[in-house]
Amino acid sequence: MINNSFRRYIAAALIAGISFSSCTKDFNEINTNPDRQNIASSEWFATNMLTTITSKNIATGTDFIQPFTLCKYLAWTEKQNNLQYNWIDRTNFDRFLVLRDIDPMVSFAKTPELQNSYKALGHFIRAWVFFRATMQLGDIPYSEAIKGADKIIKPKYDSQKDVFLGILNELDAADDLFSKGADFSGDFIYKGSTDKWRRLTNTFQLHVLMNLYKKTSDTDLRVVQKFNQVITRPLMRDYNDNFAVTYNSSAGYCYPWSSTPAQINAFTIYPMVSATLIDLLKANQDRRLFYYTEPARALVAAGKTASDYDAYVGVEPSDVYSNTLNAHNSGNFCDVNKRYVEMYNAEPVGLLNYWDLQFILAEAAVRGWISGTPAQTYYSNGIKGSMLFLANYAPAGYAHGMAISSAYADTYAQQVALHGSSEDQIRQIISQKYIAGFFHNVDYTAWFENRRTGYPTFVLNSATNQNTPAAKFPVRWLYPQKELEFNSDNVQAAITSQYNGNDDTNQLMWILK
Repeated sequence: MINNSFRRYIAAALIAGISFSSCTKDFNEINTNPDRQNIASSEWFATNMLTTITSKNIATGTDFIQPFTLCKYLAWTEKQNNLQYNWIDRTNFDRFLVLRDIDPMVSFAKTPELQNSYKALGHFIRAWVFFRATMQLGDIPYSEAIKGADKIIKPKYDSQKDVFLGILNELDAADDLFSKGADFSGDFIYKGSTDKWRRLTNTFQLHVLMNLYKKTSDTDLRVVQKFNQVITRPLMRDYNDNFAVTYNSSAGYCYPWSSTPAQINAFTIYPMVSATLIDLLKANQDRRLFYYTEPARALVAAGKTASDYDAYVGVEPSDVYSNTLNAHNSGNFCDVNKRYVEMYNAEPVGLLNYWDLQFILAEAAVRGWISGTPAQTYYSNGIKGSMLFLANYAPAGYAHGMAISSAYADTYAQQVALHGSSEDQIRQIISQKYIAGFFHNVDYTAWFENRRTGYPTFVLNSATNQNTPAAKFPVRWLYPQKELEFNSDNVQAAITSQYNGNDDTNQLMWILK
């Protein structure tokens, strides 16, 4: 005889079974986010990868500021900032993971022309990701990277030279495939324009080649010959071709330093604009000063006006933290321009810009790599491109009565015309490139430029420098901890072959020798 408890158990089980059957029938519908695409496509993969290397890479809040402290654009007062004082630690290879999406992106392409475009995009993204990694470290996994499907879970490290050869080949392939492709979907930067992607691809290749300027005698790289080949291809034409992220008023899509109802930023009280930047701007009465910064509160209280260059003072990033804090508390510093905080769309943040290209071409002309067009022409184009970008995106009300016009940009470019020795001209070019890069190029580009050329001059203060030894600036990051734990044989071989077994921040990688 079945007792009442058992009858209740059977009844409960039947009800549960009926309920489970009913739930599973509608499971996919219930658990599908109506706001997200649930069918894989080339477009979906392209958007995901571009988001990873652009808008996700451009962090918000304090993380947005970090590259600009190492690059000496800013000092920070919330607490002592490690990067400001040259503390560089281990990096990681997390950005490599996005490369897994390239093959499926290509496989879903619906026509041969679209397949060409998505293949080209894949080559560009690979080149972009590997370039960033090798610039930080030197030798990295390249030929065997992201080969888990081939059961390669401990990739070998390729020499930095081979990585650069691979990057250049990837960019050649990208340009060729884009030229044979069709405009594609999933691209929020250029709306799938293969023409604009070719211009970015070739501009980036010139940037890569300029970082090989110490290797012009290498017969495999053929740096100068390659540079002259690439400049015959489509290149960026103006700031509308910038590789940049544009922002809007939606939550999560606002300018990364803004503080608006859609995106609250509690850290806007902490940055101080550096003397490195402000002194360069004031030296030549450069009106970009008024677009980048706010006048010092103490100097305005003393009678200076917001349109007076003397109302602006920079802080030295290498100064002891207590002095920096005192300058902040007394109002003897310049904050960043209020538009960066008050505008959800202050300006597009560029990762590689038209003015970068023009300064690269100016440097190439000074170095004798190219001929025909004077270095001054490219140099002027870079300055004017930067100024007109600001004039276009910053409302005049944020210019402190010192608005930039096209006529002013023309006059200024002539006022600071290149002069002196080749080295003097390189200094002028890189200094102008540095000025134009404020709140752009978030992958430490200005720091790499200083490492490469020594310009602009960064002050070394052994009393505050957190590098060891304190008498030197660091020149590289350390290899990822995960590599030391899970791919130790290969990473140790790379450290031994490059740096005599010393994985420290002072070792010179191949491109610096």
